[in-house]
Amino acid sequence: MTNPTAAILLIGDEILSGRTQDSNGNYLAKALFARGIDLREIRVVGDVAETIISTLNALRDACDHVFTSGGIGPTHDDITADAVAAAFAVPLRERDDALAALAKNYAGGMDDLTPARRRMARVPEGARLIHNPVSGAPGFSIGNVHVMAGVPAVFCAMVDGLLPGLASGVPLLAESLRIALPESQIATPLAAIAAAFPDLSFGSYPFIRDGRFGADIVVRGVDKAQISAALARLREITA
Repeated sequence: MTNPTAAILLIGDEILSGRTQDSNGNYLAKALFARGIDLREIRVVGDVAETIISTLNALRDACDHVFTSGGIGPTHDDITADAVAAAFAVPLRERDDALAALAKNYAGGMDDLTPARRRMARVPEGARLIHNPVSGAPGFSIGNVHVMAGVPAVFCAMVDGLLPGLASGVPLLAESLRIALPESQIATPLAAIAAAFPDLSFGSYPFIRDGRFGADIVVRGVDKAQISAALARLREITA
């Protein structure tokens, strides 16, 4: 069975400027890995409608799922919903069930929904709402695109509610081995081991500790026995 594939699209000028450090991509990447959904790429774009539309269209053609973060709030620069509707060539409309979900978050209910707050109830035609247990303002899914908030607490809650309803694959297993040798010294034997285990992937992540070079070797695959055998070969490097 081939695992479903995914891409993440992070939207916001604040990420590109360095003002906001993204944590949503990391959280979702780990959640996808655990469910056997293969993350192919993460892209970051600013608050430019044409860029969001073109990037979204490219990603949704290339992957089974696209997850977006950011740009569905109440301010003028929150344009993700507009861009997604344009990408799918469907109208963007205020929806009663989205308004009702929003109203539950305010003491005055519907009376507290200002025009700015009502912006968060605009949903592309044909979309399905994504529940937001934190602040009420829903995300939405349309086609294979899942649109979620940028606020980390809200984003993570949406992910936790959304992923169990999506088809999953075979989760990869991963084990690591720390080797107290520089990468240049282990590169050749590591390449030979990787060639001997073509069904596994090998990642080498160098570090410097107390002035000494080393590398963490991460082995990933679906067969635990193969991973164990590869790790045994890796230990021979330092024997």
